[in-house]
Amino acid sequence: MVEGISLFSFECGRDYAEKVARHLGVALAAHEERDFEDGEFKIRSLENVRGRDVFVVQSLHGDREYSVSDKLCRLLFFIGALADASAASITAVIPYLCFARKDRKTKPRDPVTTRYVASLLEAVGIDRVVTLDVHNLAAFQNAFRCRTDHLEAAKLFASHLGPLLGSTDMAVISPDIGGVKRAEHFRGVLSSTLNRPVSTAFMEKKRSAGVVSGETIVGDVSGKVAVIIDDLISTGTTMKRTAEACQKLGAEKVYAVATHGLFVGQASDVLADPVFDRIIVTDSVPPFCLDPELVRRKVTVLDASALFADAIKRIQVGGSIVDLLEV
Repeated sequence: MVEGISLFSFECGRDYAEKVARHLGVALAAHEERDFEDGEFKIRSLENVRGRDVFVVQSLHGDREYSVSDKLCRLLFFIGALADASAASITAVIPYLCFARKDRKTKPRDPVTTRYVASLLEAVGIDRVVTLDVHNLAAFQNAFRCRTDHLEAAKLFASHLGPLLGSTDMAVISPDIGGVKRAEHFRGVLSSTLNRPVSTAFMEKKRSAGVVSGETIVGDVSGKVAVIIDDLISTGTTMKRTAEACQKLGAEKVYAVATHGLFVGQASDVLADPVFDRIIVTDSVPPFCLDPELVRRKVTVLDASALFADAIKRIQVGGSIVDLLEV
């Protein structure tokens, strides 16, 4: 049991927060949410938070009821209210951090939304942000001036894949050159978990004005299980192109692995393709957009709530987040 903290979540993220709360041995703190006829809302704590260390658990993905912007705005206003109520510290625990893909200017006058979200959170009084596998770690670390803790799902995936694939030869594939560091890191974690070598490869990919091109795999995947690793799956088309290229080069099986399964657009149709033997994601975003039969047959959702609970414990008692992530 972790003492001295108040753990909050909104109704739209309560299921996930309750899993984190159970790992911590605490109950979610009481709060009020009121929606007004004109679309405005009010959120406030129903408990005294003066001098308390407050943690707010909320994944910032859109769902059937709330948009990304709705959830972000609710989080901002609630953090501001907690700061005004004299909380000792406020930590936002955000399994999926929205607007993190636009981390640099690629076209004239482009926005850098990673930095803008950081500025908004800091403006309302946040002390720390905890998140999982952001799109660009360097951009995330440079955008925030408050304390940040970046968690990784690599150990979670490696622990799942190890017993599943046994002694089979594997290659970890990045679907683009920008993800090579992520793939190499995961290869290292997987190799340490299995105590044997695992190779890497990457796919050439170019994106301009929404058009993706390039289909060359750099590396050897012949006769191996290709494990394609990315931070997220959106429509699934990037994963499919990489999977097809691996299959053409003789990969025996293809596993698509990503921390965040957004599964938007025609993702159900794309991921139902037999080129994928398995799709593995975490529960940072529930797979509500996918066909339930596809989820049952082909998708594995790994529970990352214990990882967040361990991080909260270590933050509260002064433990090491680095030790939590090391193999």
